Amino acid sequence: MSPIGILGIKLGMTQIFNEKGDCIPVTILKAGPCTITKINNLTDTYRQIQIGYDYIDPQKISKSMIGYFNKIKTPCFRYLKEYKIIKEESNKFQVGQIVTIKSFQIGDLLDISGISIGKGFSGYQKRHNFSRGPMSHGSKNHRQPGSIGAGTTPGRVFPGKRMAGRMGSNKTTIKNLKIIDLNLEENIIVIKGSVPGKKGNILYLRS
Repeated sequence: MSPIGILGIKLGMTQIFNEKGDCIPVTILKAGPCTITKINNLTDTYRQIQIGYDYIDPQKISKSMIGYFNKIKTPCFRYLKEYKIIKEESNKFQVGQIVTIKSFQIGDLLDISGISIGKGFSGYQKRHNFSRGPMSHGSKNHRQPGSIGAGTTPGRVFPGKRMAGRMGSNKTTIKNLKIIDLNLEENIIVIKGSVPGKKGNILYLRS
């Protein structure tokens, strides 16, 4: 198992059937190949390894990023990600090395991070699972918040009060997702269950 992770994108979801005939919901990911772009010394015991994913036309990025990639003498990448590992494990990596899904095996457990799907401005019931009020007998409190604080003292609403607002579009990590299948030629990983984000979302995979 590789001490560093890999980047990929979400292709979509489907379902497969195992040998017992059980239906398993799975997510299809395209992970890698990634290129190690930089290795830095953080301390005497730790190293910082940066990987790049998804080649991009230099005309589509800023001049400062073009200068950065020219300095480290690598192609231009759309995404960069840094990992912190111990010094002994960093000896097996070098700048320009290609990282693929060959380090993964069927049955391994992965932690996958990404930006969750944005739900827009949502109310109390959807965002915080609040209970609604009565829906009949003259009730005028159906989906309202109710009291949001005391009156004269303190005379304000405390920060962090659970109220309606923007929901989703946050960095989310789902742990211990099992690898069901691998396609090394196409860099495809089949994961049991769902992963954060929508189709085409960038994901960070780590064992």
